[in-house]
Amino acid sequence: MRGLENKTVIVTGGGGGIGGATCKRFGEAGANVAVFDVNAESAQATAEAITADGGKATAFACDITDKSAVDAAVGDVNKTYGTVDILINNAGWDVFRPFMQTEGDLWAQLIAVNLTGALNMHHSVLPGMIEQRAGRIVNIASDAARVGSSGEAVYAACKGGLVAFSKTIAREHARQNITVNVVCPGPTETALFEGFKEGASNPEKLVQAFQRAIPLGRIGQPDDLPGAILFFASDDAAFVTGQVLSVSGGLTMNG
Repeated sequence: MRGLENKTVIVTGGGGGIGGATCKRFGEAGANVAVFDVNAESAQATAEAITADGGKATAFACDITDKSAVDAAVGDVNKTYGTVDILINNAGWDVFRPFMQTEGDLWAQLIAVNLTGALNMHHSVLPGMIEQRAGRIVNIASDAARVGSSGEAVYAACKGGLVAFSKTIAREHARQNITVNVVCPGPTETALFEGFKEGASNPEKLVQAFQRAIPLGRIGQPDDLPGAILFFASDDAAFVTGQVLSVSGGLTMNG
């Protein structure tokens, strides 16, 4: 895809799963990859894998729920690579439990990671994009935001909020040539999905049910997502903003 070489991209939750696969794809495209993850070792492992393949990457340990830590980490990226051109908000976390079996402390944690963390990242990165009058933001939500998902009420609420927030920021900053789009994964083989299976009484039966429900007949893999994410980040999507794309094997088909 056009326009990714030598661009500086931050990927949150870049230490594994969809984030790790996305970091590696950006590395292959010639971008400067800033791997953000709360787990420093995971971030470093992703960065080393990229550099071993001839790409450019640096690991940054960052808790996105802490605004001061986000500001410091983004400042370090600016010192290392220059102004951030692309932001991929991918970090997420969930506990699979019916809403009435949850309490306020858990809600606060889920909101902090899945919604407030993304707000922190936007607030820290947008000033540089505004100054250079260019930028690409891709927020990773979930098909749970579009159709709901039993056992994920607060997570789905956060991701639905992220979709609405993305559309608003897309409108507010369109005149500065900053685009904001959303990718919604369906069930994907990540650590989060492993947690989902652990919460099921019969994990194997759950997986089989998903496979039957997904028209393409399989659970998603982390490598299924970077193509859509990099498209929105590229010059090929220069005239696309405020859009939501499901990458779910056809599980949801929204017009």
